[in-house]
Amino acid sequence: MVKKSDDRRLELLLVFFDKAFDGSAWHGPTLRGSIRGVDYREALWKPAPKHHNIWELVLHTAYWKYAVKRRITHGKRGMFVLEGSNWFKIPAKPSRAAWKKDIAMLENYHVALRQEIEKLDLPKFRRLDLIYGIASHDLYHAGQIQLLKRLQRGGMASAST
Repeated sequence: MVKKSDDRRLELLLVFFDKAFDGSAWHGPTLRGSIRGVDYREALWKPAPKHHNIWELVLHTAYWKYAVKRRITHGKRGMFVLEGSNWFKIPAKPSRAAWKKDIAMLENYHVALRQEIEKLDLPKFRRLDLIYGIASHDLYHAGQIQLLKRLQRGGMASAST
């Protein structure tokens, strides 16, 4: 997925962005890797009522990819596919199809943001923190998803030994 660029810094930025989202990474699963194979019923599980589930984390990370793209392009507010901001309700009737649709939405927002990053004129662009931040955001939530899966599947006792 890495596009060759005349600017080596941009190429490295794209590698970092891509490695946080998908593919193989030395640290463990990426964001996309952490949800690969998760069934929609698993995505609904919460360790406690006021905690987030995997599905909510997927919607949240999709939103922030949209928000960073909007900031880079100076786009208008209110164009995210779901109403609200930051944290969203899962579909009223959760299903396998709805889960797949929301995963596809996350992937689409990732690709759309990547396309905007590819266009950046790095010498003039002053907000590299947005790009590093969104990649770090992916990794942070990938870790949360891994923890939620382990808690749900009863693997915490073996993980602490």
